[in-house]
Formats: sequence, C-alpha cells, structure tokens
Amino acid sequence: MLDLSSDKSIYIQIAESIENEILLGNLKEEEQAPSTNQFAKAYQINPATAGKGLNLLVDEGILYKKRGIGMFVAKGAREKILKKRQIAFFNEVLPEIIVEAKRLEIKTEEIVEYLTGLEGGENK
Repeated sequence: MLDLSSDKSIYIQIAESIENEILLGNLKEEEQAPSTNQFAKAYQINPATAGKGLNLLVDEGILYKKRGIGMFVAKGAREKILKKRQIAFFNEVLPEIIVEAKRLEIKTEEIVEYLTGLEGGENK
C-alpha cells in the first residue's frame, strides 16, 4: 500500500511494495509483476512514476523485462532483496537503535535478553 502523503518518493514506495510482495511469497520467480498502468490506475499516479519504480528493480536485477509482455520476477530476486535489506538494517537501522539505547541507558545485555525472549515467544 502506498502512502501518497509520505516524504518517501512514490517510485521508491512502488519498488519497496514489489519487494515486499516477493519477500512474502506473493510474487514468485518468473511471475509477472504488476504493470505501470496497473499502479497508475490503482493509485491515480503518472505511469512514468510507476515505471521509474519498476525500472529501479530492473536495474537491481530483481525484475526483468519481456519485450511487449511486461516485467517479471528474476531468479534469485528474493535472496537479492534479503541481502540488500539486511545490509541496510545493519548500516542504517541498528546504529540508530544503539544510539537511542545508550541515550536511554539500556545495556546491551538487556537488549540481547529482550530479543532472546522475543525469539522464545516471551515479551509479546
């Protein structure tokens, strides 16, 4: 679902929504991705904006074009997305969490204990 009031560019949101569908297993390798016109119609946006989001994924090797047919999920797309997002998590998200934890005087051991509890079904 796109958030048209977000500060994040619409074409980035389109790319991320397709990535999410791939990660969730709703779009599998060699399946056709939604078209630029489908996105344009569903969200009342310019087809060029939707195309920019799809082409971003083509450039990353997550989608590929079949001339005259549309865009399809590439082999290994899920693994590429996982790797890309894991790197982003460790380089962008986690450092912010660590800074905030220090600010709140939360010890590393407490975080590890909490996360271990989440894995075991506790702390929910």
